[in-house]
Amino acid sequence: MSKADLAVGGLVPFTTIDFPGRLAAVVFCQGCPWNCFYCHNQHLLPPGSGQIPWRDVLSFLEPRQGLLEGVVFSGGEPLLQRGLTAALKDVRNLGYATALHTAGIYPDRLAEALPLLDWVGFDVKAPFDEYAPIVGCQGGTSARAALELLKTSGVPHQLRCTLPPSKDAEWLQRLEAGLSTMGYGTPSYQECRIAVP
Repeated sequence: MSKADLAVGGLVPFTTIDFPGRLAAVVFCQGCPWNCFYCHNQHLLPPGSGQIPWRDVLSFLEPRQGLLEGVVFSGGEPLLQRGLTAALKDVRNLGYATALHTAGIYPDRLAEALPLLDWVGFDVKAPFDEYAPIVGCQGGTSARAALELLKTSGVPHQLRCTLPPSKDAEWLQRLEAGLSTMGYGTPSYQECRIAVP
């Protein structure tokens, strides 16, 4: 029996774009302590019990072994949930590869999860000392610590950044310079796609 207690806010049964090189399902975890003004999953921000019991997710995955190759944990912020490590073990016990989408909010929990992960998509929000206008709090310190862990883990990963409308060339320069001091190259950029008041 699973020991995982995961608040699941949604399940995408099939994706070819969320886990590079794998046919995967996406588990959307409920809850995030940050409030990025451009978040496209606002309904997942409030913490709660979720809409889908974890046992139902496992029941979906069990008969699809050999059809799907991986499971992505996205959100919200999956590291918010203390049951994530147990859920990752459940998925790996079924033979699936595992991926995580995270902003690195909880470095200690990331360290616990990394040995159970095959790939990480890491969302860089801003230059490390400029997180507050985007996430609503000073989050750059935890993000930087999480990136340090990721760099030394050996787990394949990709850095992504949603560009806020207020960005300019100097903002990009500051962001890329901060990443460069850590040994990272340019992240994959995407434009903010919602109207900002």
